[in-house]
Amino acid sequence: MKCKNCLLPDAVPGANIDAQGVCAYCRQRRTVDLESEEQQRVERQRDLELALDSCRGEGEYDCIVMLSGGKDSCYLLHKIKHDYGLNALAFTVNIHVPDIAWKNIHQTVARLEVPHITYTPPKQLYRRLFRFLLQNQNARGAVRTVCYVCAPLTEGYALKLAVEKNIPLILAGYSPGQPDPDRMVYEFPKAMITETDWIPQEIRGSGQFSKADLQLFWNPANYPADTRFPRYLAPFHAWRYNQTEVMKTVVELGLVRNTRHASPILSNCPVNWLLMYSDLKNLGYNSYAPEFAALIREKKASRRYWRLLGPLVDFMIRKQILLGKHVKKALKWLDLNPSDLRITRGEPDINNVCPSEDRCQLEEMNDAEIRDLEEVCADEPQ
Repeated sequence: MKCKNCLLPDAVPGANIDAQGVCAYCRQRRTVDLESEEQQRVERQRDLELALDSCRGEGEYDCIVMLSGGKDSCYLLHKIKHDYGLNALAFTVNIHVPDIAWKNIHQTVARLEVPHITYTPPKQLYRRLFRFLLQNQNARGAVRTVCYVCAPLTEGYALKLAVEKNIPLILAGYSPGQPDPDRMVYEFPKAMITETDWIPQEIRGSGQFSKADLQLFWNPANYPADTRFPRYLAPFHAWRYNQTEVMKTVVELGLVRNTRHASPILSNCPVNWLLMYSDLKNLGYNSYAPEFAALIREKKASRRYWRLLGPLVDFMIRKQILLGKHVKKALKWLDLNPSDLRITRGEPDINNVCPSEDRCQLEEMNDAEIRDLEEVCADEPQ
């Protein structure tokens, strides 16, 4: 069962779907002070405008824009270059970036004529990280276990680059709801950047990673006391955001070839499909579902789009067809079996969904709708 409003699966902890088919989050949404929420956004936008204005001429570049090849990062780079006229440095971390993401990156950089740096970290380190984390997941599952070690690594690389080049501002294309609010809402807290060692305790205490491995994580103690550290902001937490409009606009601007290349299901993570497979297996739901349900709830994403695409994604993963074939590829690369994907820290809170749910929802689509959605996979090497 899913919430009839936002499509949140009932297996998600706290969903508590009532007899009317409405989840607890939608019921709570009715009591939210929307005027206060909008005021908070306006205050963030005001701060962002000041930050974008004050960064000019402060360093070798005005800002770093994280460029993953997804629709949001491509659109963010456009806005920073054309709407604000900033001297931006695009920065990509290459952990086996797939073909579609590279096409988006190259097309966006060429179209905008911005300088671009790619950093390729040690791939064998990531293989060891992924293996260890997937076999030792916390209770929230694979996406939250792996991404919340991998993302801080990527963010740390940007912080190091900013310090090296005296760049005062880093901008990331996180959409509202990314990352978890306990990590960041609009901005990483100053103390998190200037005082906090980012090495995860489970990594530090595992005994499987060398001192050189651990030094890849951000640690402000490695810098002199008078070091000028940058701010790290997520502008889409401050600007008004609509997922459908961003997908449409990046194509119209010529940053991305077509709407298939702007799909939010495409990722530059080499194990993302395996992470979703693990969570469907261990938790009973796709861990990205709460994020997209929140966007639907807040009128920032299309319910119809996700009503169709969500079941197709889960169906591809479970059947390991089309883009779901990346599950097998990742398992082979990591030398893991499905039985190795284990939650070992805490107990998962699950209500297993009906194993045939994806098939049932796919049968609600007509042939044309299924063909349209399968075009998302057309340009991705299988």
